[in-house]
Formats: sequence, structure tokens, C-alpha cells
Amino acid sequence: MSEKTKKPQKLKARLPRGFVDREAHDIRAVNEMVEKIRAVYERYGFDPVETPLFEYTDALGKFLPDSDRPNEGVFSLQDDDEQWMSLRYDLTAPLARHVAENFNEIQLPYRTYRAGYVFRNEKPGPGRFRQFMQFDADTVGAPGVQADAEMCMMMADTLEALGIKRGDYVIRVNNRKVLDGVMEAIGLGGDENAARRLNVLRAIDKLDKFGPEGVKLLLGAGRKDESGDFTKGAGLDETQIGKVLFFVGIKDYAESAADLAALVAGTTKGEEGVEELNMIGALVAGAGYDASRIKIDPSVVRGLEYYTGPVYEAELTFDVTNEKGEKVVFGSVGGGGRYDGLVSRFMGQPVPATGFSIGVSRLMTALKNLGKLGADEVIAPVLVTVMDGDVEAMGRYQRFTQALRAEGIRAEIYQGNWKKFGNQLKYADRRGSPIAIIQGGDERTQGAVQIKDLIEGKRLSGAITDNTEWREARVAQVVVPEAELVAKVKEMLAAQKADRDRAKNN
Repeated sequence: MSEKTKKPQKLKARLPRGFVDREAHDIRAVNEMVEKIRAVYERYGFDPVETPLFEYTDALGKFLPDSDRPNEGVFSLQDDDEQWMSLRYDLTAPLARHVAENFNEIQLPYRTYRAGYVFRNEKPGPGRFRQFMQFDADTVGAPGVQADAEMCMMMADTLEALGIKRGDYVIRVNNRKVLDGVMEAIGLGGDENAARRLNVLRAIDKLDKFGPEGVKLLLGAGRKDESGDFTKGAGLDETQIGKVLFFVGIKDYAESAADLAALVAGTTKGEEGVEELNMIGALVAGAGYDASRIKIDPSVVRGLEYYTGPVYEAELTFDVTNEKGEKVVFGSVGGGGRYDGLVSRFMGQPVPATGFSIGVSRLMTALKNLGKLGADEVIAPVLVTVMDGDVEAMGRYQRFTQALRAEGIRAEIYQGNWKKFGNQLKYADRRGSPIAIIQGGDERTQGAVQIKDLIEGKRLSGAITDNTEWREARVAQVVVPEAELVAKVKEMLAAQKADRDRAKNN
């Protein structure tokens, strides 16, 4: 008895958790966005660089994204030489390695930008993905805060280039040295208080979420949320809490600068930080960027173990409706700061650096909310249909297609089963093709082609409400000599565009 041959099991198609497939409209939207950002960076004199998706794990440093996850939040594998490599989790650590490795060839200050995907081995959730795109700009080898001020100005210019108008965004600036000065002023200086300092800074970072009262609880004994869960606080006394709340509650920096200077007086880092903030404020104001665009804001807390000086954040201030139907401020779409220690760890010598990162996916969501993305719609290809399948006929159809493409018109020749002509027009309809080119035996004998307007009858124009009027305004199908094909297609596409423009304006 022969053994029955087992039927191969069909493989199940599964998208990995935390990842997404990107469709054409999203890809085009990102490309449109990236080109506008790139143009601003280039105008500021920055040049592109590209680093690989993988780095040796030890090059990523101690600032890994999630210590509770496998490999501390990064995707890692062991190479055949037993060295561990990881997918990059940001674009800054690879840049630091690149600068250190090529330090003798690089011209300092080194001004560079790069866009690319980064990977986080984190628990996925709504709007939280394991692969996403960032677009960074950095200046390495510039110790002065004028480099930080310029980064803030470039962030503002980038948002405006993307169509976000003044009043709908603000670049908020703080300084990690001022934070350290405040910590020292309330008695939390020194290595022995590192853990308590971190708790205080994390509490400050919750200001937008919980407000001053919530932060006050987190600075003190702790806070219980609506579900009853209790978060232990930093354990500060009333005097300490008062000083911290004064610091993060500053709304008008110019009015409070003297009081802030008094608060950190006698702390070396605090005094340096206040001086640097004042200088940034003066530099951006001198360049014409007022506080509605670039604002000194002591409540900004970023990269607690990462940044060493100025920190800045790009925030969108307009309202959007969240998934619960509530109006909320859109919030941060990117940020950065000075990270003088990151390159230095490879070099054994100080290498100052500052830069910022834009979250491309999040910013794209914001631009869609504003209707600022994909406004230049992509027109589907003109379809050259196939009536005869012999080599000579196919050569002519291909020639028509190439002639259209040579004039910048998207065009394709039908590649399916040409013998059922109805399927070709169904395909054109599903594709949204604006025009079909048809040449059967009669047209072939005459050296002519039929051009069919596939948009006819869809009544795109709000100005035309009657079918008779539409047909009089637009001839739905014409026969022209082969030599006039391209010119006639251009004319019909222009008429369709005019209809779309009228429909938008009505």
C-alpha cells in the first residue's frame, strides 16, 4: 500500500505585528513632504549623508529605547564573526559613528541631513509602529549656541514650507543646563541624587498631560489616576516643589528671566544655561523670529540622559479631533538639542554637536488634517487599448504609448487578455484612467486613432448640471490622425483639469 502524498500546506500571508504596508498615495505624500523638507535644509547649506540600516550594537550606545524589551528595544542579530549588530533605532547614533570613523576627512563644522527608517523593538499599539521614518539635520563641531538657534529657525522655516502657517506652530526652547541648575538649587545635585533628579524631570515632562496640580502631586508623595493606580512621587518638600513649579510655569520668559537667574544663581550649569537661553532668544529675535514662532519655554524636557545643552521641540498648536471625538491640540512633530557627548565617546576628545529630528509619519498626519498634503493629485495613466495582438499592431500601440510618455504624460499599454475589449475598459475605469486610446482595423487603415474621454458623464464640474450641456461642452470621443494623438490628448487632459478646478472652487 503506497503512502498517500501529503498536499503541501498553503502558507498564510501575515503582516508582522507593528509594521504596515504603504500604499501609493502614502508613498507619494511622504515623497512630496520629504522633498519640501530637503529643499529647506539644502538652502541652509546642509548636505546629505546616508548610513546603513544596521550598526554594531555597541555603537548604538547606552541610550536604547526600551530596557524592558528584548535586546533593550532594538532588533539584533549575531553576524558570522559573532559580533552583534542591530537595526538602527534613530539616525543620530549612526551619524556619531560615521563622524568618528571619518573624522580626519570630514570638514568641521559638518552640516548634514538624512532621511530614513528606524526600528524600535517595542510593544505595538494604536498609532505606535516598530518601523517609522525620521528626517534629521545635524551640525557637528560647532560649540556655540548660534548653531542651536539656527536649528530652531530651520525648523520654523521647514514647517512653513510644508504649508503650516504662523500661529499654527511654535518652536519651544529650553536648556538642559538650566534644568540641572534648578535641581542643584533644590538640593538634588551630585551623583548620589541621580535617581531622584530623573523622577523630578519625568514629573515635569507630564505637565502637558496632567497640568500643574498633577505635576505637583508627582513631585511630592505621588499621584493616583482615575483607575486607582498610584504612581510614587519624587518626594520633594513644599519649598522644593514651589521652586520647580515656578520654573516650569514660566509663560513669558522676558518677564521671568531675572527671577529664573536668581533661582539658579551660584550653580555653574544653571548660570551657563540661562546665559545660553538669553543668547538664543537674542539671535532668533535679531533674525526676525518673534516669540510666536520660537519661544523660550522652561517646561520643555527632552532626552533626559541624552542632551547636554539647549533642547527644542516643534509643536503644532491647532486642534484636531481624536478617535474619541474630542478636540485636542495636535502637539509635537519633532525636536532635538545639543548632544556633545555622543561623538566624544568614540573619540576620547570633546566633539560638540546639535541637531533635530522630524517624525515624518506624525507630521504627515498633521498635514493631512490641514489638507496640505496630496493637493497635487496624481492623474492615472492614459490607457492605450489593444485591438489586434500581432507583432506589427503591438509595435504601433507601443509607439503611441512611448510618444505620450516622451511628452511627460503617464501612459500604459493594456497587458491583460486583449481579446475581451470590455475588460480593457473595465480595467481603465478601475484604474481611474482619464483617456483611452483605441485603434481597430478601420482606424488603422485611415492612419487614425480614437481618443475616448473616460471622464465624460461623471459631471465633475459644478458649473455644468445638465447632461446635454455637458455633451455640448465636451466631445466624448474623437478620431484624429496618428500624428495629432499627443496634441489632442494634452488638450483633453487640460479640459479635464479645468473641470476639476471649477468643481473645487464651487
